Amino acid sequence: MIRVAIAAASAVVRAGLEALLASEPGLEVVGAFADAAGLDALRPDVSLFAGDVSLATGGPAVVLTNEAQPAWTPDALRSGVRALLPRDAPPAAILAAVNGAASGMALIDPQELESLLAVSAPAQAMEATGTATPAAPLTPRELEVLRMMADGAANKEIAWRLGISEHTVKFHVASILGKLDAGTRTEAVARGLRSGLILI
Repeated sequence: MIRVAIAAASAVVRAGLEALLASEPGLEVVGAFADAAGLDALRPDVSLFAGDVSLATGGPAVVLTNEAQPAWTPDALRSGVRALLPRDAPPAAILAAVNGAASGMALIDPQELESLLAVSAPAQAMEATGTATPAAPLTPRELEVLRMMADGAANKEIAWRLGISEHTVKFHVASILGKLDAGTRTEAVARGLRSGLILI
């Protein structure tokens, strides 16, 4: 039996997901909770459930969002997300993602897969020739986030100013740190200033 926890801001969405999961043999809903972060998350294979199904709790997660972007995928996978699906995804896709995540598999949209392969191919070619791999360029949204970080804005404020969820901001920040090879937000801002990504 796969035990699943649900987090969603809307009570209607929570009820709908509960009904969907209850219809699938082998799935058991262990809790459905309000989440103000803006993403609807399903956490399969919950062994020790303490009422927290946020993405920060670790373990596999299936996320339903209107904001998915191919650039998120590597950071989302590293954070434990095993599927990024649109909120209007068909029930069969959601159930397949939950079952797959519980088995350790990831469900990636074909367009996102193409984007990942396009990014990884040049990197592998450069590694084969022994040359240094350059940092991937920041996306326009990541540049916006980096510049707000330089202004001292916290994730919550950045999310409010851009009209996106705080989880989305966290994905962008993680991607920025990775691309700039920075260990902290301060270091990322300093590297952004030195490289001309941030103008004083």
